Amino acid sequence: MTTPFWVQDAIFYQIFPDRFANGDSTNDPPNVQKWGEKPTVWHFQGGDLRGIIQKMDYLLDLGINAIYLNPIFHSPSPHRYNTIDYYKIDPKLGTITDFHDLIDTLHHNNFRMIIDGVFNHCGRGFFAFNDVLENGENSAYKDWFLINKFPLDAFTPGEAENYQAWWKYKALPKFNTRNPAVREYILNVVRYWSQQGIDGWRLDVPNEIDDDIFWEEFRYTVKTINRDAYLLGEIWTVDPRWVNETHFDGLINYPLRDDLLRLLYAGTLNTVTFAEKVESLLGQYPRENVNAMYVPLGSHDTERLWSKLGGDINKVKLAFLFQFAYPGAPAIYYGDEVGLEGDKDPDCRRPFPWDSTIWKGDLRLWVKSLIAARKRLPSLRRGDYQRLLAVDDDRGIFAFARIMGEEKIIIAINVSRTEREFQIPVDVLGLPDGRNLCGIFDNKQYKVSERTLSLTLPPLSGTWIG
Repeated sequence: MTTPFWVQDAIFYQIFPDRFANGDSTNDPPNVQKWGEKPTVWHFQGGDLRGIIQKMDYLLDLGINAIYLNPIFHSPSPHRYNTIDYYKIDPKLGTITDFHDLIDTLHHNNFRMIIDGVFNHCGRGFFAFNDVLENGENSAYKDWFLINKFPLDAFTPGEAENYQAWWKYKALPKFNTRNPAVREYILNVVRYWSQQGIDGWRLDVPNEIDDDIFWEEFRYTVKTINRDAYLLGEIWTVDPRWVNETHFDGLINYPLRDDLLRLLYAGTLNTVTFAEKVESLLGQYPRENVNAMYVPLGSHDTERLWSKLGGDINKVKLAFLFQFAYPGAPAIYYGDEVGLEGDKDPDCRRPFPWDSTIWKGDLRLWVKSLIAARKRLPSLRRGDYQRLLAVDDDRGIFAFARIMGEEKIIIAINVSRTEREFQIPVDVLGLPDGRNLCGIFDNKQYKVSERTLSLTLPPLSGTWIG
């Protein structure tokens, strides 16, 4: 199996299209909110594809080189996971011309773009489900869905009972993907958009389409058009079943995120257990797939990083420092780099705060420096992971390394609230006594002595040394 060559060098930026930037107010719906108002599940804020194009200078300055877009197809809601037309860009986001202009702009700047594929369910306005609502048992499309009995209870209060829907939400009727006509329809949609020049798909709840043959057909369809397309599965657990030559190139590494937040916020994970858990994740998948994992600190489905870590900028910086040193493609959820706040959905989908005076401290500059360093140092993208150079539960410290040839980067982390002195044994790295090393961010000089590297870290901080 060969994963797309570009993914291990990717630094993703996830954009929730309605909430990033409003580049064309003429396509705003009547119920658009004033930019910055508290988000709801019904109201739009006016973000669109033109807005992303107009903010390319911001993205270029930040340093990211890949974008993941939440759903962009025609839908009645701001989240757009209830698609009504898979062949049409939502008019509130723009036109197919805007879409092509966005792809051209991104590719011209050596960016990649993957889009959300929602094929487990659709919206109630989807033509086939609408036909079932109109014609009941006489509908030509009744076998496109998993119907328990007629008539359908699609608009009455409560959970879906007469037909299967995602988490029983009546607005999200589930496809019957065992039906050949449904499979043909979905694969034709995938073929159409893959031919428009996208660089891959993020697949929504793929485990709910529990059909290995379907996903093999899906992969074949995409890879036939673009062998370097990235297939990313939204799987929330460790599950090797989904990473192979008949499924996906990588998964969203939510288990890593969960462990990191337990260490930094919840306090339910000590440093030894954390270090062992994040290392064990690397052994669950083939190495090339490990490097193709999508590594998030937040998403449209989770509480915002800033809020989750209690507004502690040192913890947020430390989370980013670890994320950018760990194998896989780091992913920034739009706004996390400036400390955008937010509780769970829909509050985690606030509009981007373009007033830089309210950005949190020097957080964006810190993220920008991490991005630049990762892009400069191949070992952080492609190197081996050297386990547990040092770890101490009582003192809240640990260190590991990324190695590629002669390039050896030591990552040291102090999660305690006390300044800590480190004694890191480096003989396993082959670093001889007298070897001079340098701090990646501060140019501080270090020297190996008695096969050990000595350093001091302030509370809740970390560093890279190479």
